[in-house]
Amino acid sequence: MHSSRTRIRATLLALSLLATPLPSRVEAQHIPSAAHAAQRAPNGVVNLNTASGDELERLPGIGPSRARAILELRARLKRFARVEDLMRVKGIGRATYRRLRPLVTLEGPTTLAR
Repeated sequence: MHSSRTRIRATLLALSLLATPLPSRVEAQHIPSAAHAAQRAPNGVVNLNTASGDELERLPGIGPSRARAILELRARLKRFARVEDLMRVKGIGRATYRRLRPLVTLEGPTTLAR
């Protein structure tokens, strides 16, 4: 009998927690607007299959040595078949790839400004 009372109390406690309103600081949490997202949107892309070393260096976190590594990989592959192939470059892991993904393409001109 004691265990069923405990289960009932636990169930009632859980239900009361679900019905409790969220604290005001959570309700007032900042949600980026479309205008804010547009301000942070990249102002161009870099074509991995045609970009020069200087154009690759326009990407955040890509310096001369990593740009050279990207060019060497492109030469071995003949061309990038998938943007994900960028992760085959030493020093470009998932986190870096996620940051670069909106800024790279496989088709069209390189339009990313410095």
